[in-house]
Amino acid sequence: MKVVFLSNFLNHHQVPFSNNMYDALGDGYKFVQTEPVNEERLNMGYEDMEGKYPYILCPYKSEEESENTKRLVDEADFVITGSAPEFYIKNRLDNNKPVFRFSERFMRHQKWRFFTPKSLKFMYNRHTKYRKNNVFVLCASAYTAIDYAFFGAYKNKTFKWGYFPEVIEHDIDKLIENKQDKVIELLWVARFLKLKHPEKFLKVLKRLKDDGYNFKAKIIGSGECEAQMREFVKTNKLESKVKFLGTMSPDKVREHMESANIFMFNSDYREGWGAVVNEAMNSGCAVISSHAPGAVPFLIKHKISGLIYNDKNFEDLYKNTKLLVEDRNLCALLGKNAYYTLKQTWNAKTAAENLIKLFSSFNNGVNADIKDGPCSIAKRIFQWKMYKTCIKGEKI
Repeated sequence: MKVVFLSNFLNHHQVPFSNNMYDALGDGYKFVQTEPVNEERLNMGYEDMEGKYPYILCPYKSEEESENTKRLVDEADFVITGSAPEFYIKNRLDNNKPVFRFSERFMRHQKWRFFTPKSLKFMYNRHTKYRKNNVFVLCASAYTAIDYAFFGAYKNKTFKWGYFPEVIEHDIDKLIENKQDKVIELLWVARFLKLKHPEKFLKVLKRLKDDGYNFKAKIIGSGECEAQMREFVKTNKLESKVKFLGTMSPDKVREHMESANIFMFNSDYREGWGAVVNEAMNSGCAVISSHAPGAVPFLIKHKISGLIYNDKNFEDLYKNTKLLVEDRNLCALLGKNAYYTLKQTWNAKTAAENLIKLFSSFNNGVNADIKDGPCSIAKRIFQWKMYKTCIKGEKI
C-alpha cells in the first residue's frame, strides 16, 4: 500500500502518526512538506524537520524533488491532503482516485461569509461536485461533518480524526496518587487570546476563593490578554493563589500537567481542535472543557473521562469545577479514565492502524467496522445540539 500525506509542513503533533505509518508501510508512506516552516512558527518553538525523517519530501527544494512528488501523488493508492495546494491532487480528482481531505471545521465564525455567491461557487467546485466521487474527509473536529453538510458534500463520507501528540506511558495509579497528596491544583495552558477565554478561568478562581475553597492555580502561556489577566489577579487579591509561569517547552508543560489535578479548557467555537486536551488527558488530569472546541466531543465522555460545560453558561462551568474541588475521588477517577482514553484509543498508533484498516477495506470492498476512535464514522450533529448530545452520553 502506498500512502502520501500532503500538508504545509510537518509539526510535532503529526510526527507520532507519521512515524507509525512509516513503521507499518516503510517506503510506502511519504509526508510531503509543501513549504518551509515560516519564521513565526519557528519563533513559537516549532522545529524545522527537513531531512530529519526518511519519509519527508520537500518539493520546493528542487525541480527533481517537485517532479518526484507529483509522480508519487499520482501513483499512490491513497492521498491525504490537509493545508496543501490543490494542484497536487487535481489529476487524482479528475481520475476519481481516492483522496482523503484532512480538515478542521471551517465555519467557526461569520458563517454568512460562506453563503455569498462567490463562496458558494468555491465550495461547489472544491467539494460539492465530488459528492459521488472517491473523496472523503478525515474530520479533525466534531463539527467538520455538519459544516460540509450545509453544502451537500461528503454525506456518509466523514470519519473521526484529529491530532495525535505523543502519548507518554505512565504508572497511572502512582501518578494519580502523587496528585492527591497536596492542595488541589488547577492548570490553564494556552496562548492568551480572546478565543481561549482566559477570563473564564480567572473568574472561576475568584469564585472559589470567595466561597472559601483552598486551592492553587498555574497559568502557562503569553499573549495579548496578559495585562488584563494580571490586573484581574491583582484587583481580586489572587496573587497568593495564582502563578503565571510564562511560555515553556512542551516537555516542561507536560511536567506541570502531570502534577495538576484539574485542567481547564475554555476555548470557544473558533478553536479547531485543541491538542492540549490530548496532553492533559494523557497526564491524568481531570479535564473541564467547554463543548465548543473540536476535540472535546470526540475525546471526552461527560462524567466518565472529563466534564463538559455549556460554552455560554458560566454557572455550568463553575458548578463542574466546584464538583471536582469538593470530590477528590471523582477528580482522580476522571483523570485515570482520561489517561486510558488516550492510551487505548486516541493515539497515533491506533490512528495509523485504523487508517490502514480503513484503506484496506476500500481495496477489498468490505466495511472497516471501526466502532470508536479514529476512523469511526463522524456523525453530522448541529452545533446547537452538540452540548445536549455530549451531556446525554449519545454517540458523537
